[in-house]
Amino acid sequence: MGKPNIIFYFTDQQRHDTLGCYGQKLDISPNLDALAKEGILFEEAYTAQPVCGPCRALFQTGQYPTAINCFRNAQPLPLHVKTLADYLNEAGYETAYVGKWHLASERKDYSTLPIVDYETKAIPPERRGGYRGYWRAADLLEFTSHGYGGYVFDENMQKCEFDGYRADCITDFALDFLEQYKGEKPFFMTISHIEPHHQNDRGCYEGPEGSKERFKDFELPGDLAALHGDAREMYPDYLGCCRSLDDNLGRLIEKLKEKGIYKDTIIIYSSDHGSHFRTRNRDEHLCGGDDYKRSCHSACLHVPLVIAGPGFEGGKRVRELVSTAGLPKTILAAAGVDVGDAMAGENLKEIADGNLRNHTDRVFAQISESRVGRCIHTRDWLYSIHAPGLDGNLYPSSDYYEEDFLYDLKNDPFELTNLAKDDKYRDIRAQLAKELQEEMKKAGEKIPVIAPSK
Repeated sequence: MGKPNIIFYFTDQQRHDTLGCYGQKLDISPNLDALAKEGILFEEAYTAQPVCGPCRALFQTGQYPTAINCFRNAQPLPLHVKTLADYLNEAGYETAYVGKWHLASERKDYSTLPIVDYETKAIPPERRGGYRGYWRAADLLEFTSHGYGGYVFDENMQKCEFDGYRADCITDFALDFLEQYKGEKPFFMTISHIEPHHQNDRGCYEGPEGSKERFKDFELPGDLAALHGDAREMYPDYLGCCRSLDDNLGRLIEKLKEKGIYKDTIIIYSSDHGSHFRTRNRDEHLCGGDDYKRSCHSACLHVPLVIAGPGFEGGKRVRELVSTAGLPKTILAAAGVDVGDAMAGENLKEIADGNLRNHTDRVFAQISESRVGRCIHTRDWLYSIHAPGLDGNLYPSSDYYEEDFLYDLKNDPFELTNLAKDDKYRDIRAQLAKELQEEMKKAGEKIPVIAPSK
């Protein structure tokens, strides 16, 4: 075969433990579970930025959000940055995008009106990150739709209204692309769902009708059971959203098989970040705002990652810690494009194949909006720092940080006891601070001062 088709199917605010292949007991993900048995499942995949816009900026450019001034929401993708789609266009791919974009509009801050406003309007071609083909997207899908009904715009900037459950309708657009696909070139399609993200203007998760009853027998993950957020009320609808995403993944796979291109297509399933269900960011170091993410905790960082298709086969489960920052590089490598050091992260195929020569088995994340923060997650520890007094909505970084969190993951897997002020762990914190400084340098940041927690 020639170059593979590639589909990046990613969700919004989905915890890894919502899925059967990651231990969920309810029947939420039969299609993804089956795909994982064919492909590669990364058990320890973590986002590099648990906020919608910044993570999407990283997905589309392979650059850390602070490097391209997309460190918070409401910052547009710079027009001069070479994107994933740009590289794939050059490599002979047809590029298509469906769903939530979140990289076109700009606000000075959340209290002001947009400076550049495509939040509920059609996004012009130059602001589509290099996607040149099929386009059915809205900049802020949560502003143009609800759980049922809404609209997106097509490549000609025409409004496309839809009825029915949103995840179904977004998938309908993806199936429409596949139906009209002629096979003249390989394709790369991003399908960016907003589920299971809460609906902003209603302050709740909107699963398909009947979700509350269908998933009433849920068991809360350990962190949510121990802490007091809104999960007991919201979790059935949250799981309903996740089941719908899986049902629609099944529809997508069925269409690929019907078209005879399933075996020629790589499918990547992941999420931008997880959800802490209002259990975190209640501490004295909060300097900004939060609802369900924006935290170094695993509830926000640990995401699903399954890749299946040519080169990603065998039902392997990868235990090494990996960052989804490597997805753009991984996608391009699968398309035969070697970007070297022009993008952050690792080619995850090498990790899946057991090539660990340069792998450090730790992941790095930038925290914004709730504070100016950074963290690293190792096999044994989760260590986070913050910049005291700097609003995470206004400042991308700092020259000075103080220790924020330290968790002993072996003895405290639900991250309930913060050891940042415990003298017994002083040497461990010093070593982790050094490792974190190394990761910040790799991300293009200045090496900061890291002081003890006060």
